[in-house]
Amino acid sequence: MRGTVLLVDDERDTREMLALAVERADYRCLVAGDAPGALGHVAKSGPVDVVVTDVVLGNDDRAGLKLMVDLGAAGVRAPVVVITAHADVEMVKIALNQGAAHLLEKPFRARELIAAIECVRGTGDASGRNIDRVLADAHLTEKERAVARSLLEGLSSSEIAELEGNSPKTIRQHVSQIYAKCGVGSRAEFFRLVYSR
Repeated sequence: MRGTVLLVDDERDTREMLALAVERADYRCLVAGDAPGALGHVAKSGPVDVVVTDVVLGNDDRAGLKLMVDLGAAGVRAPVVVITAHADVEMVKIALNQGAAHLLEKPFRARELIAAIECVRGTGDASGRNIDRVLADAHLTEKERAVARSLLEGLSSSEIAELEGNSPKTIRQHVSQIYAKCGVGSRAEFFRLVYSR
C-alpha cells in the first residue's frame, strides 16, 4: 500500500471510477460525496497522504475550496489536488492561496489523476523536473527561484515575505519579474506553465 487518498466528489459515477483507479495504483482510497463525509473520514480513519476534491460539491460551487480550509483546521496537512470543470483564473488563485498543490481540469484521464497524486507526494519525479526546467529556462535568480517555488506551494505574498525575510512589496516585485521572465501574466498562468509540461 502506497498511502491513503481521500477522494471527494459529489458525482457517484465519477467518484467510483476515480476510486477504482486510485486503488489499482495501490493506494487506499477513502471516498466521500460531500464535505461532512470527508471530515468524518478524517476523524475516524486516521491520517491521509493526499486529498483529492472537486471544487463543486452539491449546490455549492466552492464547497471543495471551503473543505480545504476545514481540513486544515482539523489538522490535515496532506497536499490537496483540486479537480474542476471550470478553472477560471480567480478560482485557481483562490485554490492556490488556500493551499492546493495541484489543479486538474475536467475532463481528465485516471492516469493523469494518479500522476498528480504522485507529483504532490513527491513520489513522481516529473513534477520536480518540470519545475526545475521552467525555472532554468527562465533564467531566474536564486532569490526568484525561491519565491517561485513558494508561489507553486500556494503561499501568499505576505507568507513568502515572512519566509524570505523581505517586505511584501519586495516579494511582489520578485513575482512580477518571475512572471515576466516566464512569459506569464498571473499565478494561474504560471501554475499552468509548470504543470502542463
